[in-house]
Amino acid sequence: MGANSSFPEGSPPGGRVPTFSRLSHAYTVSDNDISAREKKKKASKLATLRKKLIRARRHSRSMDYGKPMRDLISTWTIRDIKSLLQEYDALAALKEVYIAANLARPSASSLKQDFSDLFDFKYCTDVDLVYRGACFPAHRALLSVRSPYFRALLSKYPAHGAQVPVKLKTLGVDVALFATVLRFLYTDILSIEELSPDQQEVLSKLANEFGIPKPLEQDLKNLLDNAEYSDAVLVFSCGGNCSDPMSSDPEVFCKSVQHEVRCHKAVLAARSSFFRNLLLRRAKSGDESTERTLNVASKIVLDESVIPRRYARVLLNAVYQDCVDLSLILRGSTSTCSLSEVQAIASGKGQMTLIDEAMEVYQIGQFLDFPVLSQGCENIIVELLSLDNLVAVLNWSQEPHGSLWVHRQAVHYLREEFIQVAHSPVLYELSRDYIKETLSSDFLQAGELEILSAVLKWGEHDLIKRLEEREPNLLSHTTHSISRKGVKKRDLNDEELRDILAEVLPLVRIDHVIPYNNETLTSAIRRGLVSSPPSHMMEDEDLGPQQTSSSWIRNRSSSMYTPPRLFTPYFEDAKAVLDDRLSQGQDMDTGRVRTIQMSSIPDTLYMVEERHYPQSLRSYSHPSCSTVDIIAGTIPVPDSNTLNCMLQRETELQKSTLVQRAYSLPCSDHRAVSCQVQLRIVREFGLPDSTIEVLQNSQSYVPLDPVPLPSHQHTRPTSSNPPSLHRYLISPSKHKASPPLHHRHRHGNHHKPVQCVSPTRPQRNRPSKEPAVSPCSDGTLSDVMPDIAMATSSLSQVHIQDEFELDIGDGSTHHGTTYI
Repeated sequence: MGANSSFPEGSPPGGRVPTFSRLSHAYTVSDNDISAREKKKKASKLATLRKKLIRARRHSRSMDYGKPMRDLISTWTIRDIKSLLQEYDALAALKEVYIAANLARPSASSLKQDFSDLFDFKYCTDVDLVYRGACFPAHRALLSVRSPYFRALLSKYPAHGAQVPVKLKTLGVDVALFATVLRFLYTDILSIEELSPDQQEVLSKLANEFGIPKPLEQDLKNLLDNAEYSDAVLVFSCGGNCSDPMSSDPEVFCKSVQHEVRCHKAVLAARSSFFRNLLLRRAKSGDESTERTLNVASKIVLDESVIPRRYARVLLNAVYQDCVDLSLILRGSTSTCSLSEVQAIASGKGQMTLIDEAMEVYQIGQFLDFPVLSQGCENIIVELLSLDNLVAVLNWSQEPHGSLWVHRQAVHYLREEFIQVAHSPVLYELSRDYIKETLSSDFLQAGELEILSAVLKWGEHDLIKRLEEREPNLLSHTTHSISRKGVKKRDLNDEELRDILAEVLPLVRIDHVIPYNNETLTSAIRRGLVSSPPSHMMEDEDLGPQQTSSSWIRNRSSSMYTPPRLFTPYFEDAKAVLDDRLSQGQDMDTGRVRTIQMSSIPDTLYMVEERHYPQSLRSYSHPSCSTVDIIAGTIPVPDSNTLNCMLQRETELQKSTLVQRAYSLPCSDHRAVSCQVQLRIVREFGLPDSTIEVLQNSQSYVPLDPVPLPSHQHTRPTSSNPPSLHRYLISPSKHKASPPLHHRHRHGNHHKPVQCVSPTRPQRNRPSKEPAVSPCSDGTLSDVMPDIAMATSSLSQVHIQDEFELDIGDGSTHHGTTYI
């Protein structure tokens, strides 16, 4: 954290300035500027992580992954190549939005934010400052370490809860300015813009009397290292669950292994709600009064099976410094009662690795309700991701105590490094669910031929494992056993292998396996593993180049179109081929490529694709007309204030350059972009992904005023006991809900969706030609869809655009990337 962001640029090293005069005259940073600067710091850290996740990796210099694409499009027309690149451009823009949603999580409150709350809410105060008849409950340790004036003043009043009169030599300091100075001592934040010129002048004089504080982080580090003014002790105890093998008295040994660390109640209460609630309960029960009478520090006993002592310094460093440093782990002092170490030894792992320790510290942060510690460990785990620990991280992150944020990054890492995974033993350790989750993405970094080969290898390995498990124990590990002599491919049962791959092979995009004349695909077809051959084997050979492009280009596809994956070498080589062809003047046959705004509505609703919906949302992606009956009681619903903030955030993101570009591209899937934007929002608010249904049906979401929530439920809904959604949805019999809000982009502007009146959202003007319809109504759908779709769909999954007209290519009716 280092430098103090509250001091002006050009300050001497260490953040110290000679007087408050320099601070008041040179300091022009407001609260908004401080907030923007902190956001910029966090954004830079996030950008570094983001670059790591999306950077192009060279898997092997000897492999030319783009050659099959160059060979494929060598006979294409320039028009077809441009159409393919439009598909790739839309996927590239969507990937940017997807990664932003992937990285989204609730922001952890910073040290300065928590100390601002400490000043406002007066947790664990131990002294009262009285100035001009106004009483300011405060914290002795914090004021003493921050200001020489208060150190000298408070030393004269050592009693707990003493009322300390404050008399200043500086004239003109009113109560409001005194409160401002106190807040600055707590937070290192001072907004000069809010002070009048007279107050600024008084402030410069007050600097000589109060003294100039060091950066907040530096003062807190000194407070932690020296344990000065400490009034609390963290005691790490086994709780009587361990014994000394050399002693017959376990109680003696348990006392000997206790480990104590001195700290400050005010800092603990400010940073962790767990410690805050614990200290407040002790104060109410009278234990704190007893401790003050005996003049002893408050003891907070922690069970080492939950929080091992070896992490004590890591925990306190995060509390006082706002950073997670695993190098502070006491590695030479083994916690004999640590549950994780016992489990590691029992499983044969031996010594814990750094990533194992990060996982354990993450769980401690969750237990203590300390997001800074948890999110810092999440960042460490993602930074340490490699092929060696990928499966372990995936398995841990899916556990109830794991991190969904880490799981999303691990799955993304698996997709980015799939070629390396396919050529390593890690492939055989992946479960069927991981394989399906990986192959369902448009952003998988591998060609379809590599994907097909990997799937076949994975299935054959799984079949061999089944054969070994069925082998009689009497023959196991003998000369003639399967485990010793191995199994050849020709000995495998193709029918059993087909059953193993029944759920996985359909995710391989067979039409995009190139080169077409490869032995892997031919062998799979011959063995009956691929149920239907690719389209290029079934179409008319007289079509020539058009046949090879029919499955890659949207308007050429004769069947249900599947876009190609955004494999970076294919994308880059296609652009290189186009540039080379254009540089040679081979564009006389094409003229101008006309941009067609493609509709995302399929021919029938059972063809709606779910690739861009997370696994947890698949069960919510096709609700029937009875929406209330399907999702009532299963989705945590935010209160009206939180929903309004989410809707405002959605409006903000919809206007961002990233999202606007994704909407503007000709082949953009608006439904997928909207889904990722809404996922980003619910993740930023700490809600499960299923809450996206609330955003999609926000116009039907009406909280009932007569049912107030308790005060502690107005902050953030939890998934443990979510309010039932049917309380917040207008009954279909009383109100016909409009279609879900999905932002559409047409020629750079958003369509105005059909809206119903809702007290939680301002009513928008509705075009007169778009009547409000019920989700079950077929009036809107009947004009654009066949009748077969009516009985199996709801309007909540259909996104109607009025963009069916053809762009004539005059440059005035479309925006975005168009290759000329």
